[in-house]
Amino acid sequence: MDKHNKVSMSDIIERLATSLGKENQLPNIGLARQIISEKNDTAVKVLVDNLYHQNKAIQSDCIKVLYEVGEKSPELISEYLHEFINLLAHKNNRLQWGGMAAIHSITINKAKEVYQVLPKILKTANRGSVITRDHAVGILIKLCTLPTYKLEAFQQLMLQLEECPNNQLPMYAERAMDIVPVEQTTAFIQLLEKRLADVAQESKRKRLVKVIKSFQPKQERVKKKSA
Repeated sequence: MDKHNKVSMSDIIERLATSLGKENQLPNIGLARQIISEKNDTAVKVLVDNLYHQNKAIQSDCIKVLYEVGEKSPELISEYLHEFINLLAHKNNRLQWGGMAAIHSITINKAKEVYQVLPKILKTANRGSVITRDHAVGILIKLCTLPTYKLEAFQQLMLQLEECPNNQLPMYAERAMDIVPVEQTTAFIQLLEKRLADVAQESKRKRLVKVIKSFQPKQERVKKKSA
């Protein structure tokens, strides 16, 4: 990247969609890509500093760029975990779920710290919007890939699967497929089978059935070992 084209601190806010009078997210996504390309931690700090800008649209643009950066280069936003945690209590729902999205993107990088605030994350998920919960489930799934946190995270994931809206259940089940511990396979399938009767939409039922069937060989192996 030509150094003369590098995003500077002074023009970050001017590059946001709201400042440009755009109603789509393309400017924000483009800005995120440039920040990633440049590894521009100064730009990241400017965005974090403006999460409480007097203009709510600017706030929304800032969190959008930040979690877009986090998805590709989590190390660039990891140091601001606590700022994102604070957003979970924000009255602006866009900042609340945006903060959850940012936390989701850096969970592996900040696993210990994320695990320590898991109760707050889950409390927010249970009372927040669907997308807030989606990212909280994503956080749990990432923690399930780490031996230190796998047991507790999977228990909490099972609670989410038990209580989440029917519309979200197939997606959560699909995303969880690869992290289910062998010894928890039966409990996982039993939970999905129990909830299957309440899923009315045929396409979602089919997705759930597909997940259940994919675990049948694993269940048989578990049964043989315990026999």
